[in-house]
Amino acid sequence: MDSERLPVPVPAPAPGVVRLPDGRYVYDDSTAPVVQGSAPVVVQHIHQAPPDRTVQRLALGSGVGAGAVAAGVYFGPLLVGVLTAMAANLAILALLAAVMAWGVVTVVRSVGGSDGKAAAKRLRRGR
Repeated sequence: MDSERLPVPVPAPAPGVVRLPDGRYVYDDSTAPVVQGSAPVVVQHIHQAPPDRTVQRLALGSGVGAGAVAAGVYFGPLLVGVLTAMAANLAILALLAAVMAWGVVTVVRSVGGSDGKAAAKRLRRGR
């Protein structure tokens, strides 16, 4: 075989990419192809809306310092999370209480005979 090595091909840069004299590559929109008679393509980035800054604006407007702003930023979402967790816990406890009361009434009715039915009736009236 021949001992000569073939040169490694160098890939051409993508359209719109220009190589600077120092060897770096940069994007250049002026080299992008433009179709005759058409409007230029507008690339628009749509981002999520920033969080509500009402507390911070009120604090800054009333002359309160950066501590109040930081507290509003930190404790606002924390308070919402704590209240949500409390509401979920109370809902689960209420569901458990209702299921347990239904179970007690069902057991008393089935086991107690006529006395059990009367006791269940009194229990239901007591609630």
